[in-house]
Amino acid sequence: MLPGILYYILFKYAPMYGVIIAFQNFSIGRGITGSKFVGLQHFIDFFLNTPDAWKLVRNTVMLNVYDLIFRFPAPIILALLFHEIRSRKFKWFVQSVSYMPHFLSTVVIAGIMVTFLSQQTGIVNHILDWLGFGRIMFLGEPGWFRTIYVGSEIWQTIGWGTILYLAAIAGVDPTLYEAAKIDGANRFQQMRHVTFIGMIPVMIVLFVLTLSHFMETGFQKIILLYNPMTYETADVLNTYIYRRGILSADFSFATAVGLFQSVIGFVLVVSANRVVKKFSDTSLW
Repeated sequence: MLPGILYYILFKYAPMYGVIIAFQNFSIGRGITGSKFVGLQHFIDFFLNTPDAWKLVRNTVMLNVYDLIFRFPAPIILALLFHEIRSRKFKWFVQSVSYMPHFLSTVVIAGIMVTFLSQQTGIVNHILDWLGFGRIMFLGEPGWFRTIYVGSEIWQTIGWGTILYLAAIAGVDPTLYEAAKIDGANRFQQMRHVTFIGMIPVMIVLFVLTLSHFMETGFQKIILLYNPMTYETADVLNTYIYRRGILSADFSFATAVGLFQSVIGFVLVVSANRVVKKFSDTSLW
């Protein structure tokens, strides 16, 4: 456990000291101890004096809601389908194919999306044009951004996400399937009442952990895919923090917005854990 403990101490807990600058007018020259304390001023400036504040919050929430609705169930469904495959060679093949996108970098994934969805040269628009629907500027229309982002996330993560669910299925008592057969259950009923039920503890844990990142999104992919034309739906808190904190060097303001994200994530995790602990035997703590 020592490497893991050291990792969290060095890269998770020790940097928390820097959160202090969210309540200061931080100056690199003066450092944390010498910078002027301003209290909640940066939080007030963000929520009351930033014109796009609520748009940023809305976009962040909407992307994560879509992610929960569409991406979270995807590996569950795929794991159930994998379990029903009887041919071991075919099962190994489709599992390997579904895992592959996970090992591609985000830059490569974004490059593939840009290439495929290009209005002039993309294969998707070639197909649409051939079918008579006309070409669509996917990466230049705000209405398409969330679909593209969530779709690429599903493609990239669905295979890797099945690993824990397949492990949970492997732990289901085989005698439960025998009992279900004796009771006359068909394969779909066995999948629904035995396999799926055996996956629920893992589903609960992963759902609670997912909520901890609810106010965060795939910063790298958004940076690579968005542009000023899609800011209406693509600009989220993380991209705003990048522009304000790194490009404009306003470290205190960016830290305040980042702290707001973390507090919301913490509240969601604690609340979700209490709810699932009340209604089930599975929880994080």
